[in-house]
Amino acid sequence: MKKQSLIRTIYLYSFSLLGLVLLVIGCVRFVDLALRTFVFTAADQQERSMYQQPVMAPVALEKVQSLAGQKEVKLTPEEEQAVKAWLVDYQNWKDNNAKVDYLASQRSRDISFNLALILIGLPLYLFHWLTIRRENKQIEE
Repeated sequence: MKKQSLIRTIYLYSFSLLGLVLLVIGCVRFVDLALRTFVFTAADQQERSMYQQPVMAPVALEKVQSLAGQKEVKLTPEEEQAVKAWLVDYQNWKDNNAKVDYLASQRSRDISFNLALILIGLPLYLFHWLTIRRENKQIEE
């Protein structure tokens, strides 16, 4: 009968548990992502609206509101230049962001992270658990 050291046993069980935890977390996150995508589609509504928020104007909010109300507003030449530059930047931002699906991008990041957890957790768990089983079988014999 071969005796194992206590440290080796603790190591094997600890890393087997760690692998199992990573595997479970990855699988739970995949199920959560699938539920949010196909069943609870309104769950991502807040994220979707956050990505549609326009950028801030380069001048004071009161002046922008006055411009919208068609009141006569005096802007300094620097402010006029800033507003023109902002309008160009805003239009470029709007055109570029119209092509991007931020929610799909976030889901891709989630899938990548979940897959990484599973790809690390599964071999970690299997290696250590199979080592434990093999050594326990050798001890019994």
